[in-house]
Amino acid sequence: MSRDGQPLSYSRPPAEDLAPWIAWLYVSSVKMPDDYEVNCHLLSDMASIRIQLEGDWSAVHIDGPIEGDAKAFYFGPQTQAMPVKVRGSFTSIGLALKPGAGYTITKRKASEFANRIVTVEEVGLPEKVVLSAIGNSDTPEGRLSALEASARAFLCGAQAPKPPEISARFEKLALTDPTYSVSAFAEEEGISMRQLERICDRDFGMSPKKVMRRARALDMAAHLRGVADRAEEDEATLRYYDQSHMVREFTELFGMTPRQFVETPQPLLTLSLESRQSRRLAVLDRLGHDEAKPWRKDG
Repeated sequence: MSRDGQPLSYSRPPAEDLAPWIAWLYVSSVKMPDDYEVNCHLLSDMASIRIQLEGDWSAVHIDGPIEGDAKAFYFGPQTQAMPVKVRGSFTSIGLALKPGAGYTITKRKASEFANRIVTVEEVGLPEKVVLSAIGNSDTPEGRLSALEASARAFLCGAQAPKPPEISARFEKLALTDPTYSVSAFAEEEGISMRQLERICDRDFGMSPKKVMRRARALDMAAHLRGVADRAEEDEATLRYYDQSHMVREFTELFGMTPRQFVETPQPLLTLSLESRQSRRLAVLDRLGHDEAKPWRKDG
């Protein structure tokens, strides 16, 4: 639980042998009445594989409405919030892929999957292998261990190429300082802006500047939902020139103003934001796997 009582996920980094491709793993399980319906959004900055074990869920992606049951889906990175709906209790497990890992697996650019949901079979992954992640365990850690075991079959076992280091460095920059000049980054890397744009289209699904704007908005959203380190709140606000700048960029991604965002329940998005913040602090070496997160009741 968060300090204000919101349900949160169990999440952690991957095993060392999977770390070149997988950024983070999570299990979300929320108990609700069978007829209770949650209308919310998702906005993820990474491609992911998600398995819904419980709950009737639906979403509206770039190709229209989609519904799912106990199947494995490949979610592309998102350039704006995606409407999602869940009825009844739900359990979801998944893994987020590092920038560029999607390309090594599918041989298709991230931009082709931006704001899109497809079955794992459509990207060349055997669903039976991926669904073996469900396993026989009812514990969060047991399910994540099973998910890692299935991932080894199509990553380590298939000797998938590792994502390029430049994409990892650009992602870390977005997590550390999303106000940094993308042209300065390109110059430091010894590449042209055009080259950086092609890399980001392939591995992030959008332009370099949009990657930074999305990172700023996601950090701000995490603070507004109470799932971020309070010590960074002023810094997150100062990344914008002024209030109108923040409102404009935030509304562009989430389809609502920051005030509306605070006033509207966002349980599913909060789970996603909290998982991202956990990984962000881990990437920045500010949170160990066994350390309590600062926004949780035990933090």
